[in-house]
Amino acid sequence: MFHERHSRSVLKSLTWTLVAFLVTTVALFVIQRDLVAAAGEAVVIQIVKFIFFYFHERIWNKSNYGQSIKAK
Repeated sequence: MFHERHSRSVLKSLTWTLVAFLVTTVALFVIQRDLVAAAGEAVVIQIVKFIFFYFHERIWNKSNYGQSIKAK
């Protein structure tokens, strides 16, 4: 069975966090028209989401659903 290393899960979490941060900041800026407030709120939101995403990845890594080992 294929399992990801913790470092891969962390890297995936970080790259997704960056994308999600930018999307959240833009959405909050459109609503609030205050870039500093939007970025501040987005930081807090993304820290929480990063933590949950990491554990989500680790839980999924315990499952072999949809994974197979390819023969060379």
